[in-house]
Amino acid sequence: MSARARLTRHPYAVTVSALVASLGLAACSGGSYPETPLPTSSASASPSSSATTTAPAPAACDRATSSYDALERIPSAASIDDRAMRAIIERGYLRVGVSADSFLLGANNPLTGEIEGFDIDIAKAIAQSLFGDADAIRPVVLTAADRIPALQDGRVDLVARNMTMTCVRWEDIAFSSEYYHAGQKVLVNLESSARTLEDLRGQRVCAPTGTTSLAKLREVSGVEVVTAANHTGCLVLFQQGRADAITGDDTVLAGLAAQDPYAKVTDAEAITDEPYGLGIAKDNVYFVRYVNAVLERLRADGGWAKIYNRWLAESLGPAPEPPAPVYGRR
Repeated sequence: MSARARLTRHPYAVTVSALVASLGLAACSGGSYPETPLPTSSASASPSSSATTTAPAPAACDRATSSYDALERIPSAASIDDRAMRAIIERGYLRVGVSADSFLLGANNPLTGEIEGFDIDIAKAIAQSLFGDADAIRPVVLTAADRIPALQDGRVDLVARNMTMTCVRWEDIAFSSEYYHAGQKVLVNLESSARTLEDLRGQRVCAPTGTTSLAKLREVSGVEVVTAANHTGCLVLFQQGRADAITGDDTVLAGLAAQDPYAKVTDAEAITDEPYGLGIAKDNVYFVRYVNAVLERLRADGGWAKIYNRWLAESLGPAPEPPAPVYGRR
């Protein structure tokens, strides 16, 4: 029996065959986690009646991390008259686009059946502020490629799914201020001497569709690009011997390595900067400002560090300073 066949797992992780069965992954393609069917809410998708909530005409973007100013204080739910936020408040919960297979960020815990991780706890902090109940969220499982469409068609109010802020994405949606700063790296077999994407020329490297990691991978000549719907799909292909490496954000790769004792994240410097923002519908500017105020409080009162240490410290080290917000978008 090979070392791969004798693979052991983290308590929250499962074998490849269980992944395929539980996540509905098709072994031939990498597959995807089934999306949660929820009705579209026209109210949540419509622009707010408030002057402060109407997104201005697109302007030149020279800093993707620049968001709308945080509210000066966090208002009570009863005092909010913004139309889009009133629809959320009257519904009684946030619909949050999440991953269900990004271990440590947003992943299904097979012991509890709950989706949990760093991104989930950030979303729960917003629900706690708005409803007084951290559990007042309804996770909507999305692939990376479906994050923007789900905001545009009103399926979700918020996307908390390790989403990199880019100028191109600002043309379609809005972002909160940066809530985590990641960097693209490479995961390889323990026996591999490769450290960078350039070291993997002539080999097969997997990245999920609809990600900035895939865009960067395609810039490297001589690498055979392999795609899957998500990073779990890439891990399946890697464990089947159909991909030699996986590229993605260090946070995501740390979760994959925690599930596979025969894999490692290389110690090379990050290939790119990946500033994460919470995705919000483009016209819901007031909601962006509200979320930014909640993030301000999390940075100031130690809440952000607590969430980080719960999920990421073991794999990535003690909590750094949270990313400083950048405001001024008009």
